[in-house]
Amino acid sequence: MIKVGIIGATGYTGNELLKSFTLHPEVELGFCTSESYTGQRYSEVFACPYDQTLVSAESADPGSVDVAFLCLPHGVSVDMVKRVRAAGTRVIDLSADFRLHEAADYQRWYNHDHTEPGMLSEAVFGLPEVYRDQIAKADLLANPGCFPTSVILGLRPLAEAGALSDRRLIVDSKTGVSGAGRGLSLTTHFVEANENLSPYNIGYRHRHISEMEQELNAAGGGPYEVTFSPHLLPVTRGILSTMYVWVKPEWSLARVHELYEQAYAGEPFVHVLPEGKLATLAHVNYTNRCVISLSEVRPGQLIVCSAIDNLVKGASGQAVQNMNIMFGLDERLGLIV
Repeated sequence: MIKVGIIGATGYTGNELLKSFTLHPEVELGFCTSESYTGQRYSEVFACPYDQTLVSAESADPGSVDVAFLCLPHGVSVDMVKRVRAAGTRVIDLSADFRLHEAADYQRWYNHDHTEPGMLSEAVFGLPEVYRDQIAKADLLANPGCFPTSVILGLRPLAEAGALSDRRLIVDSKTGVSGAGRGLSLTTHFVEANENLSPYNIGYRHRHISEMEQELNAAGGGPYEVTFSPHLLPVTRGILSTMYVWVKPEWSLARVHELYEQAYAGEPFVHVLPEGKLATLAHVNYTNRCVISLSEVRPGQLIVCSAIDNLVKGASGQAVQNMNIMFGLDERLGLIV
């Protein structure tokens, strides 16, 4: 059995982790922390079978578990990562604090200096379809962001194959309101979000662009320039990313389709739809799937659609998949394929 701890267990990502653990035959829950609900049972906060008493992060013993999941805000995880690693425990960090390779990028995209730049080289970017071998040996794993997961899986095969004729990539993503977390916000208030569709941080502003460009550049053919337009969709969960790209003349739709099928052959959670079928949220919600569709606008121009559940493959489900890899288990354990 793998003993796990969750630091920040009463947000949406922490709750999704616990849902997966109820399905996981190889996991034993060690501790759950919450600063807001310390002393209460988890079942009093969420309707679930866990009667675990919530403790403060300060009182949790990271050395008592094999792996700790950190579900903390950006900029807060760094000190906790240091503490957990000092105890010899492996870390899966669901914040952005270790996703980027260069410390200067945190000032550019997150408006703060990274306080432990020397640790960035220790972190493995936790996208299983790309870094499976490194994940298996990782002690510090940076779980990818939700938007970047959909976009990188959607575009990486083209970048890796050198198929893109234009380095300017246009990405339009729609996300459910759970992506903003449980904290109160006027934007995600029911009256504001219901029967509405609103863009935010459009152009070259959203922090997740940094991950998209970093990972696509690593695939080859860059440097890429991502124009990213996220939109808040009046649904609870799910991300649908629609990507507009231009490919070299020799890359017909049939050839691109074959490329994607080969790239994701054997991947348990990535599904490439047949020609003529389009990815939707209904394909993926409440699962750890990423579903990709490919469409031709005209020769040389394609639209790639990539759908994931932002709370599962975009966060907690991918974290569980990474844990399974780290401990040599079947990647599908605890997850809906």
